Amino acid sequence: MGLFSKLFKEPEVDLEKSEANRQKMRALFNHVVENGDDYNLVYGYTEDVSRFNYGFVHGSKTKIGNLIVGWNEQSETIVVVPTVPDLSGCGDPAYYRRSEIHKAYRNKYPTDAFIIYPDRKGYIGINIYDWLDDEKLYVYVSQEEAVKAFTDFFLNRFQTK
Repeated sequence: MGLFSKLFKEPEVDLEKSEANRQKMRALFNHVVENGDDYNLVYGYTEDVSRFNYGFVHGSKTKIGNLIVGWNEQSETIVVVPTVPDLSGCGDPAYYRRSEIHKAYRNKYPTDAFIIYPDRKGYIGINIYDWLDDEKLYVYVSQEEAVKAFTDFFLNRFQTK
């Protein structure tokens, strides 16, 4: 094994912990979103924490906002629920309906983010990755297939042209 592969090997994913967190995400989402089971879920984060009332989410002292992101293809709706990395609580959901938003697009630089403008005054940038390592900042969850499904939904059904 070379030095490069020793330093930069792929981290091993704890699938049991990942699945436990996926179940906690579902429980929190379903608690605050009516008909929550109608939505697919993915974990995301935003650096725009001013969009949400984080006073509701105890333990959040970071500029990174953890998000449970649900999407429903039939209603072309994305629901974003703020949470904390240990999934011990969540805030109120924000709904983004395709028919009601000003614009939406995928931003590739400087980070890969899904940008939604609910109106002309503000936006939310949602960052979503297959897997994140730092449990102090992010929810530990492996979600490669969910990321692909969300990306496909966003690009083909949600973003504005």
